[in-house]
Amino acid sequence: MVTAEQAKNMRSGINIEGTVERKGEPRTVNMKSGGTIQVCDAFLIDETGGEIKLTLWGDEVEQVKDGSKVKIENGYTTSFKGEVSLTKGKYGKLEIIS
Repeated sequence: MVTAEQAKNMRSGINIEGTVERKGEPRTVNMKSGGTIQVCDAFLIDETGGEIKLTLWGDEVEQVKDGSKVKIENGYTTSFKGEVSLTKGKYGKLEIIS
């Protein structure tokens, strides 16, 4: 497992655990393949108190709540307007621990 600060400097293969806080309002975006999907930003706080922006997609938006403990395996980061965000992506896994 890595910390939120370590994850910010990685591109892929990120395994991290933490608590979801400050979940934002869901929004609908258009997919490249056509259709739309719900997207929501939240912050993942790790055991060291570090945080990283977490982007939730589709069913994750409803499943993950403020205060949910989650584990992400094989996640990756992207950078947009100078802010790094983490997502599980197509090949990763997001598990709600509690």
